[in-house]
Amino acid sequence: MTYFKNIGKIAYEGKGSDNPLAFKHYNPSEVILGKTMEEHLRFAVAYWHTFTGAGSDPFGVGTAVRGWDSADAMDQAKRRVEANFEFLNKIGIPYYCFHDRDIAPEGDTLAETNKNLDVIVDMLEENMKATGAKLLWNTANMFTNPRFVHGAATTCNADVFAYVGAQLKKSLEVGKRLGAENYVFWGGREGYETLLNTDMALELDNLARLFEMAIAYSNEIGFDAQFLIEPKPKEPTKHQYDFDAATTISFLQKYGLKDKFKLNLEANHATLAGHSFEHEIRVAAINGMLGSLDANQGDLLLGWDTDEFPTDLYSTTLTMFEVLKAGGIGRGGINFDAKVRRGSFEDQDLFLAHIAGMDTYAWGLKAAAKLIDEKVIDNIVDNRYRSFRDGIGAEIVAGRATLASLEQYALQNNVIKNESGRQERIKLMLNEIIYSV
Repeated sequence: MTYFKNIGKIAYEGKGSDNPLAFKHYNPSEVILGKTMEEHLRFAVAYWHTFTGAGSDPFGVGTAVRGWDSADAMDQAKRRVEANFEFLNKIGIPYYCFHDRDIAPEGDTLAETNKNLDVIVDMLEENMKATGAKLLWNTANMFTNPRFVHGAATTCNADVFAYVGAQLKKSLEVGKRLGAENYVFWGGREGYETLLNTDMALELDNLARLFEMAIAYSNEIGFDAQFLIEPKPKEPTKHQYDFDAATTISFLQKYGLKDKFKLNLEANHATLAGHSFEHEIRVAAINGMLGSLDANQGDLLLGWDTDEFPTDLYSTTLTMFEVLKAGGIGRGGINFDAKVRRGSFEDQDLFLAHIAGMDTYAWGLKAAAKLIDEKVIDNIVDNRYRSFRDGIGAEIVAGRATLASLEQYALQNNVIKNESGRQERIKLMLNEIIYSV
């Protein structure tokens, strides 16, 4: 069955094109700093927002009109598979990703649920072989069902923890079968509402225990995907244990898991934590933990995870600057964890939104490459910290300075002169770079 009958393959037409169903900046074969755009960006479609999202919000039901809608849950799941691969082919995105409950409905029992999952995984595998599409990552939905009301790995109920282990086991098997390059853990319910009834130490210990079990079972079955943890500070839980990059890295260090995981960072989660996306990427990169990106943006006028398609050139430029400086995202990718707005309910809007996101990231990539080529930021930073290259600064960096030697220097250095950081000028230079590519 064809679901996007009036839409052909989306092509690159360049900045002069007025065709809304064409790329103006994303040219997958264009070489930037020695790699093609497709290699740098490694785009992926989010199954949950694109094929299961209905356009609902806290105050209204779904508005999306989709050709794969069906009253029968398994029939609808099969249609979504067909729509997914048609969409990937027409938009020219090589990867997709999903939660287990995105692709197949739950049954009355775990056995029935796994049976439903097997049917759909058969279809996914067949379509992947036929089209060449790849799975960037998969994960387990351990937050939607009421059984997770008190958490998943951090639940107070051992029966729920056992169910979590069984669900995770199956999810890892699915990832291996479909050749997932990464596997993501997102702790939507891994946190607490109030400390008055919470044993935080036990919950954190149990979360680490689940991760250790996942590592052991993946080794047992030969699933060599990169494990990723996706930080988020709040929503749905008031306080989540993977609050931000720094908190998550600290957790992994405490439990001796840092070498087994990297981070899957999301722009909207960063702003919910009070950070910029580039801040989170820098924190991950300097700790050797940058794994993959969820590409979206939030609305700073709203206090929740709006998951808008990324269209902010300033943000994507700084994002790609950090990624390039970090040496890329390796086995990770740029997954559009974004949904069309409730008023954008036609099938064509799915294409228009992804085109917008892909073009914005491609534009940001070109601008970031120019910043690096011309050493705009590097020169500013090098000059600002030049006092640490010789004299007392070099002694500090080399680890030769002591409090006594610093005191001796300070007693003889009675005039301290600081220099302006010139932030406004730097931001204007950044604007000039962005709009010149």
